[in-house]
Amino acid sequence: MGKKIKKETEPPPKDVFDPLTIESKKAATVVLMLNSPEEEILAKACEAIYRFALKGEENKASLLELGAVEPLTKLLAHEDKIVRRNATMIFGILSSNSDVKKLLRELDVMNLVIAQLAPEEEVVIHEFASLCLVNMSAEYTSKVQIFEHGGLEPLIRLLSSPDPDVKKNSIECIYNLVQDFQCRATLQELNAVPPILELLKSEYPIIQLLALRTLGVITNDKESRAMLRDNQGMDHLIKILETKELNDLHIEVLSVIANCLEDMDTMVLIQQTGGLKKLLAFAENSTIPDIQKNAAKAITKAAYNPESRKLFHEQEVEKCLVALLGSESDGTKIAASQAISAMCENPGSKEFFNYQGIPQLIQLLKSDNEEVREAAALALANLTTCNPANANAAAEADGIDPLISILSNKRDGAIANAATVLTNMAMQEALRVNIQSRDIMRALIGPLRSANTLVQSKAALTVAATACDAEARTELRNSGGLEPLVELLRSKDDDVRRNASWAIMVCASDELTAAELSRLGALDILEEVNLSVSRKNKFSEAAYNKLLNNHLSLKYSQTGYLSSSNIISDGFYDYGRINPGTKLLPLKDLCLQEPSDLRAILLVNSKSADVSPPASTEDKSSDVGYGRSISSSSSLRRASKEKARKNSYNFSAGFGSPTEEKSEPSSGRNTALSKSATKEKGSRKSRGKREEEKVKEEDEVTTVPKWAGEGGPEKEWYPPSDPDFCVYVCEVIKSILPITNIKEQIEALAKYVAEKMGGKIPKEKLQDFSWELHISELKFQLKSNVVPIGQIKKGIFYHRALLFKALADKIGIGCSLVRGEYGRAWNEVKLMNESRKGVTGGFPPPEVYIVDLMFQPGGLIKLKSREADLYRFL
Repeated sequence: MGKKIKKETEPPPKDVFDPLTIESKKAATVVLMLNSPEEEILAKACEAIYRFALKGEENKASLLELGAVEPLTKLLAHEDKIVRRNATMIFGILSSNSDVKKLLRELDVMNLVIAQLAPEEEVVIHEFASLCLVNMSAEYTSKVQIFEHGGLEPLIRLLSSPDPDVKKNSIECIYNLVQDFQCRATLQELNAVPPILELLKSEYPIIQLLALRTLGVITNDKESRAMLRDNQGMDHLIKILETKELNDLHIEVLSVIANCLEDMDTMVLIQQTGGLKKLLAFAENSTIPDIQKNAAKAITKAAYNPESRKLFHEQEVEKCLVALLGSESDGTKIAASQAISAMCENPGSKEFFNYQGIPQLIQLLKSDNEEVREAAALALANLTTCNPANANAAAEADGIDPLISILSNKRDGAIANAATVLTNMAMQEALRVNIQSRDIMRALIGPLRSANTLVQSKAALTVAATACDAEARTELRNSGGLEPLVELLRSKDDDVRRNASWAIMVCASDELTAAELSRLGALDILEEVNLSVSRKNKFSEAAYNKLLNNHLSLKYSQTGYLSSSNIISDGFYDYGRINPGTKLLPLKDLCLQEPSDLRAILLVNSKSADVSPPASTEDKSSDVGYGRSISSSSSLRRASKEKARKNSYNFSAGFGSPTEEKSEPSSGRNTALSKSATKEKGSRKSRGKREEEKVKEEDEVTTVPKWAGEGGPEKEWYPPSDPDFCVYVCEVIKSILPITNIKEQIEALAKYVAEKMGGKIPKEKLQDFSWELHISELKFQLKSNVVPIGQIKKGIFYHRALLFKALADKIGIGCSLVRGEYGRAWNEVKLMNESRKGVTGGFPPPEVYIVDLMFQPGGLIKLKSREADLYRFL
């Protein structure tokens, strides 16, 4: 037997590397391994990096610095499942770092991550790939990338995954994505609502919460609300509300319901199934403030729909809201107040709150929380609008004082709402008087000076509502409220400008306030506003006309018309026609000018030259150019007129449409019947007696204009005296005033005026009537262009018409003064024609006549007749 020979081991091939087992303790070394071609090394390197990244944010930053991200992105597409899985897990963790996310966006790896959501991939890959997308989708750019690479569809599919982590990540990513409208629209196309609703049945609260939040976003769209309704989503939501153990989800459920209730079909469905009643009971009985607040918000949202308000009213939602007003939570009080504001559009609800709710809201006005006060004021503003009963209820609940105190609040919304409530209250005279007694005008000055246009607008409207009485206007004037009101006329906001004009129109009802408004520049600003087609409005025009009625010299120069209610007083002057935008100089400046070839300025002044001014007088004309000293008869007429206005000037009159200003006031002096002479006899005699007494008192009690810029030691300036005109006034009071028939009065006064101005002038000799030379001589004698009307002894149409109007106003004859072309002017009077008395005893409208002062003095020519045209036109 031969000897055994030991078999030698064959050496390994020369091109094979001997296996090497090493232990690395540095992350940098492992990062280098990510470029290895060996799958086992890649898998182990990824595993080590995953464990390292889990330890904290510093490690994630270290991996980024070591350059691990870029090689890892290549491994997402590796053929080996283990390598691909481990790389995906790393990105699930690393993507929470903001710098890593930024780099991933630059590398555009979103399509690789989304590819890991494929159905054939392992659950663990789904989990970490979806986690990576959750982290990335927190930023808008990444959302766009996910959407553009079709990430929504696989995410919706994964909502049905058996793994809760995958579900959680998928719904969270979808929640982030649907913040964008385009994603929401695609979500509807992919029919995502059913799988989202299924998540509400999950045993994991976080998944339920994310599903509800997603529904809360997508139900802002009508189509999603319809899908939710069609998939019995409301039943799921109501069931959650009925489950006390799920009370941590109730707030989110209410947010979804709030959106769904905006859909009328959903509203009807929930009402028919009894869900609405359950919802209201839940809101009322809940002890959690946030739940109550969100329930009230849901009601508010739905209540903007008229049909929804009707259904809410049928379910007696008002009781629930009143109960919520008593909550200890300020947030609930605010939400309930806002819901009441929305429900006010329903008349039945408005009536309900008259008995319950208003006292509680008044109490909330006294809250320390400014937002609560603002919300309560808004509710009261809506409740009292066009509802006198609620306005009364608010006043009876002692609401006026807290409302006025809110006017000094810091929150603009609260101020505007409080001003609205006070405006609504002031619609009733009794409440207006009550408000005026609480120093309302002083309280409004702050809001009038506000920089907020809504506050300015509402404050101006409150001024218009409360300044209907002379005492209130005086308080506003004395408190310095007119200046900020005038400044609001310059506003670029249409509502502010309109309401400020409205307030000024109301304030200009008395002469002192009108004069102060003009001194502050209201006339100039309104004139400028009315020249602009885009800025003017009916109220600005009415306010301007109202101010002009207290500055007749300017009115006649601009409009060429004075109505029978425009009473000429001492200091009036006829400058002639001026164009819009042209400044009318004050009478003082005109008097101090040297005589020129310009048209003579006609002055009306019945005051004596030796009068001494009273201790206190007011300048009413420094800016508009004439004095407003009131003569004997006209002061009586104006006083009685003002008294009548005070007695009848309720809110609707002072706060009404500006078109009312255009209508002529009807008074006894405008129309008369010949048969009424005997009825007027007694009153005219007593009036004549009063007028004569007043004439005697003229030298004792006078009102003399004081001119701006003058005072101190300088001698005060007075308009030129006109002794002849004083005589005229005395004579007409003595001889014409006692005539009991108005027609005879007019005829007598016309003859008197013609006699004083050169007598009757035949038409054919009109050209020979040399009045120009006479006027020129007067200007030379007076060394001024201003000529007192009484000194003119040869006058034509416009001289005689002015004298007639001035004297007629002194004795109470109603007539208007109209300027024509080429020196023509005439007076119009209204007279009743007894022969046209109706069969039933009614009287037809008065007829308008032109008074002939030239050709046949005393003649009355019917307006629009051929004779009238010959008198008015060349």
